[in-house]
Amino acid sequence: MKAMCLAGVTATSLLVETEIPQPKPQPGEVLVRVHAAGVTPTELQWYPTSQTAAGGERKGAVPSHEFSGDIAEVGEGVDRFTIGQQIYGMNDWFADGALAEYCVTRADSIAPKPQRLSHAEAASVPIGALTAWQGLFDRAKLQRGERVLVQGGAGAVGVFAIQLAHSRGADVTATASAHNVEFVKGLGAARVLDYKAVKFEDEVRDIDVVFDTVGGETLQRSWNVLRPNGRMVTIAAGGEATRDERTKAAFFIVEASQPQLVEIARLIDADELRPFVDAVVPFRDAEKAFAGTVERKGRGKLVVSVWN
Repeated sequence: MKAMCLAGVTATSLLVETEIPQPKPQPGEVLVRVHAAGVTPTELQWYPTSQTAAGGERKGAVPSHEFSGDIAEVGEGVDRFTIGQQIYGMNDWFADGALAEYCVTRADSIAPKPQRLSHAEAASVPIGALTAWQGLFDRAKLQRGERVLVQGGAGAVGVFAIQLAHSRGADVTATASAHNVEFVKGLGAARVLDYKAVKFEDEVRDIDVVFDTVGGETLQRSWNVLRPNGRMVTIAAGGEATRDERTKAAFFIVEASQPQLVEIARLIDADELRPFVDAVVPFRDAEKAFAGTVERKGRGKLVVSVWN
């Protein structure tokens, strides 16, 4: 099968199209015929992209670990899914991802695709929606009426965090660029701050939950707006290697969850949650998606179309 693989350190390209063996599902796994894959550009710098789970060097990794497609084959013990069924979901960070004609994943890491979505739209959902869900509800234990600040409200995670927090009855403030202010308000944010025009810490205080998707200086300044016993959640990659104990406690990495994917699909089909695809890139141009050379609006997720 064809796949986009990580190029060597001396290569001029980030990714190279390569013919690799089609994977075979093991017990508890399914083989997915990938229609579309979500792109997280920073993934090429993540530890699992260059290292194996055992700590050895990994070469030629296939990126993109969220996808939408249909079931091509099921492994032993899988009885919930059938050949041809349309699904969406994730696979393991150390496995070859979905920038390929096929990928394998555990059956409990996927769910039936939201019916109202195209494959490109569905591929934009798993990581962003699960991250928002787990950050707000599993980690921060968000309660109705609490005040939430979402840093990076128009991004792939921010668009879901705002909608989910608003649906839970929270009072949501978000940061965004000037041209996305009205867009972010439409997601459910009661107040949107242009991060280039104002300092958010001068505008908000006594926040119950900060959901940070930006990191760096923005994260450090965000501690100052939390009320006593307020909760910080961050997904910024720098949090993984930090020595700061507060940031370590606030940082998390999303995990696949079939029950949450099922509920997210239900909300989408009920028109209570909306995904946003920033741009769809053909498979041959996947490298451009990771290199940052695709023209974007800065709203939601970048997606690669694998099977046209």
